[in-house]
Order: sequence, then structure tokens, then C-alpha cells
Amino acid sequence: MKDQVTIYHNPKCGTSRNTLAMIRATGIEPVVVEYLKNPPGRAELAGFAARMGVPLRDLLRRKGTPFDELGLDDPGLSDDILLDAVAAHPILINRPIVVTARGVRLCRPSELVLDLLDGGLAEDFVKEDGQTLSPRRAPPRAGG
Repeated sequence: MKDQVTIYHNPKCGTSRNTLAMIRATGIEPVVVEYLKNPPGRAELAGFAARMGVPLRDLLRRKGTPFDELGLDDPGLSDDILLDAVAAHPILINRPIVVTARGVRLCRPSELVLDLLDGGLAEDFVKEDGQTLSPRRAPPRAGG
């Protein structure tokens, strides 16, 4: 039995589409959460950052969002203020975020997802931009 894989996905994003396709190419059908329709809650988003070991700010997207107009580049803003902004504007969440038993990762570039999966690509995978990824196995699971 494979562990559950969840992807916080935006179908309009090429990186997100590539990541989803790569997960499926390893034989896994993930739980797909279209985060613009069903955004993660405050605690969940803060938990993702904690599990990644990064500041919450690292999960925010600037391009194509109200990031600048909201003044979110101010390093003095608290996580509570950032979470309020994300709650009001889920487009601020960078994507795709993938959650597995191995961890949580912002998969930019999309091939970072392979480190979170038990299996690897069985055959060449061609990304939307034409880049080909050759099969590789994910690293062995720690402790077994």
C-alpha cells in the first residue's frame, strides 16, 4: 500500500500540471486539492512551512498576485498578518505544494516531487516545455 500523496494544485499553472502528471507517472493517484477553490486553513498552511523548515513567507507567490499592492514584502510583517492576507487572497499561495509521508515540499521545479515519492519514473517524462526527465528512483526511505 502506498502512502497518500496530496497536491495543492492550480490547473492553470504549468509547474503544477507537470508535478501532477509526474506523480501520476509514478503510478500514484494523488488527492488533488485545487487550492483556489479549497484553500488550506491558517494552521494547515503554517504547518506546511513548519514541516518544510522554512519561514511562512517562503510559501508566498509574488508574480500575478496582490503581493506588492498589499505590501507583503515588508519583513516586519508577522505570520498572522501573512496568514490573514492568504486567507483573503489564496492566489498568494505558491504552488504546487505536495504533502506525503516523507514530507512537504514546494515543488518548483516540478521534479522536486520525485524526492517525496516511494517510486520513481518508470520511463522518460516530457514536461510541457519539452524538457525530458529520465527515470530515476527516489531515495530510499529513512529507517526502512
